[in-house]
Amino acid sequence: MSHSFDVKVEDSMPKEQHQTGPTRRRGRLTDVETARRTLDAALAMIERTGLTVSLDHLSFEDVIREAGVARAAVYRRWPHKGLFFSDLLKEVARHAPAAAGADGQAGEEAVRRLAGERIDQFATAQGRHDLCVELLRTGALRDFDAMHASTRWRSYIALHATFLSLADGELQREVQTALAAAEHELNDRIAQSYQRLAALFGLRLRPHLHTSFDALVTQLSATMRGFVLTAPARPDLAQRQQRPGVLGTTGTAEWSPPALGIVATALAYLEPDPTVKWDAQRLAEVGQALHATSHAPSVPQSSGAGPSDRTA
Repeated sequence: MSHSFDVKVEDSMPKEQHQTGPTRRRGRLTDVETARRTLDAALAMIERTGLTVSLDHLSFEDVIREAGVARAAVYRRWPHKGLFFSDLLKEVARHAPAAAGADGQAGEEAVRRLAGERIDQFATAQGRHDLCVELLRTGALRDFDAMHASTRWRSYIALHATFLSLADGELQREVQTALAAAEHELNDRIAQSYQRLAALFGLRLRPHLHTSFDALVTQLSATMRGFVLTAPARPDLAQRQQRPGVLGTTGTAEWSPPALGIVATALAYLEPDPTVKWDAQRLAEVGQALHATSHAPSVPQSSGAGPSDRTA
């Protein structure tokens, strides 16, 4: 099977060599175990070096050695090198979005901690606005740093940019399907996090936009990826500086261009929900939600809940 991701490795199956040293494993692996260990080893190698725009830097023999599996078993599973690298491309497509901090869970935990420390700010509209902007700002700074430093994200973006050049039409469709599934899963998790955050702060999607939290997260993701892709050529995009009164806040904070772009975009989609009444009961429920033990704070329901539907 030929495609643009060429690798420097012999097509024919090499003679089995006796394994010694720490990579040797007692007992015989099943074909499924062999496949899993070999793919995992290749993924680990890509994560260390990055995919760039090809797999030229990967040697099939090096992958087998790192996996610590028998060559005969590997070639029984993948008679030709192209079959293995085709499966590997699909694995890259499935696994890359799991990069640290990309699924929203770490961000939600950080939101809960910071909001809990500043619970008194929920008492006024300005205080809630300041706190919401602060949570979005710190989250954007954190996500940009994580993605900018991640070889896994660079590999994922490289695969997005190059999979259409695959000569094998069936492989191209399979990689596209895997990428789409990974994108939808990631988008859905982050959209749920934003929906819970909006509900906590009594915000809703602006009705005249006729949009959804999925669409908001798609916009935010595209914005962040644009900054991450541009940053290697524009290091100044990663620089931060103190700015007062940004986006209607009352304080001074450290901002970077990606953080400003992300927060401004999020606020363009959201507005205070007029059905939410910030009375003593609501404030008490917010406090209880922030001190809950679950990762996802429950949504206060008194005096009108926040947005609970995908669209508004």
